[in-house]
Amino acid sequence: MQKTTQSGLLSGLTVLLFLTFGAVSAWATASSPEYYQRLITGIVGEDWQKYGALFTLLQSHYFMWIFLLLITAVPLIFALHYLIIGAKHFDHGGKQILFFPLFSRLIHLLGAVSFTALVITGLLITFASFFGGGTFIRSARYVHLFAAFLALPALLLMLVIWLKDMLPAMCDIKWCLILGGYLSKKKVPVPAEKFNAGQKMWYWCAVPGGLIMAFTGFYLWSFGINIDLIRIYAIIHNVLGMILVAFYLTHCYMSIFAIAGSLKSMKTGYKPQEEVDILHSLHKYE
Repeated sequence: MQKTTQSGLLSGLTVLLFLTFGAVSAWATASSPEYYQRLITGIVGEDWQKYGALFTLLQSHYFMWIFLLLITAVPLIFALHYLIIGAKHFDHGGKQILFFPLFSRLIHLLGAVSFTALVITGLLITFASFFGGGTFIRSARYVHLFAAFLALPALLLMLVIWLKDMLPAMCDIKWCLILGGYLSKKKVPVPAEKFNAGQKMWYWCAVPGGLIMAFTGFYLWSFGINIDLIRIYAIIHNVLGMILVAFYLTHCYMSIFAIAGSLKSMKTGYKPQEEVDILHSLHKYE
């Protein structure tokens, strides 16, 4: 039954991706190279109504600097953590626990690739003036659009397949109080289920937040609503972008550097029993 369900979901995902590629091609072809200039001119506007001044103030004096602070401060903090405390190491030679089935790994891979492309191109667009604009930034915008269409089915599937495991639990409060044990070199059992509080926070920011980003981004690209809403959506898109970039960098560090061998777990779906017993002490497995 499970294999049949997964096969059906994979078939549906294939069709959805096919339609997505077609939509991206048609949409990108219909968009002129001068679109972004028209968008910004429209958002700022000569009438200076309501949100035009607010957007210009935030865009000119705050957004770029906040993004710059995030992409420098967050990696610096984690670099210090790695140097002072270091990664957690677990015995990979013992019993292995299946944590992520193949279908979950494929969805995660699609989400990871598309989200990484969105973060990189989004930052390029944010710092467009620094890079001189032109063809390079225009290409980044098209890649950003394409990656958004790739991310959308991944987000919708994540919303369904991981929702139950991502619901808040009392142990999440305890996890937060000790920051998941990441400030200690000792290997002491941490109160967490299959997903810890940090992963749950990332999920609730990335999935609902990503869907909101897709919604606002659609209208920013198509310019299909009144100008005041476009201005509001532009502000929402940037603010959510800051939150997601911060969580994205955190997730990358935690999943790649903070736990030795975690990349192998993403590939195979298995975690060593010692790691599960320590970092997911409340998770029940066979």
